[in-house]
Amino acid sequence: MAARLVILISGSGTNLQAILDAISARELDAEVVLVVSNRKAAYGLVRAEHAQIPTLYFPLKPYAEAGRDAYDHDLAEQIKAYRPDLIVLAGWMHILSTAFLDFFPRQVINLHPALPGQFPGVDAIEHTFEAYGRGEVEFGGCMVHYVIPEIDAGAVIADVRVPIEQNDTLETFETRMHQAEHRLLVGAIRSLLNS
Repeated sequence: MAARLVILISGSGTNLQAILDAISARELDAEVVLVVSNRKAAYGLVRAEHAQIPTLYFPLKPYAEAGRDAYDHDLAEQIKAYRPDLIVLAGWMHILSTAFLDFFPRQVINLHPALPGQFPGVDAIEHTFEAYGRGEVEFGGCMVHYVIPEIDAGAVIADVRVPIEQNDTLETFETRMHQAEHRLLVGAIRSLLNS
């Protein structure tokens, strides 16, 4: 029986597309049962609709008074109804608290475009490229890890180094990083589903 995946996005959904392509190619024995975005304009929602996958737009703004824990709890309640085997943060730009994570122990994973212990949080590709320019790192990389409340600090499931070439621009390095992210994320999901 195919594993049930819920994918959380905030942007264009290229990692979502990589997962959908891997499922179509039968590289993953899974189905995406829900795509969630905290941004209404996220193109990933359009990708999901084209693939006839249910979507949920769940913005933080209505929770300005109630707070993040209330948001996380209500989001978890919404997702729980879909009975996910695995929840994949694929470009999700929101830190999840224990109010969410306690619903899904060791079922929430995140793709982060830096190696373990390097450049947590946003703009990691840019930070890596700048650090290379200063001679502080020799290469970049990306990882998939379990989500904990601390940013990009959960146990690593898989990681891969991505070379930085001498003639790279930020854009060429970013393209290579995204290609590596897609392969790494699909591979990490496959290994978790097969374990």
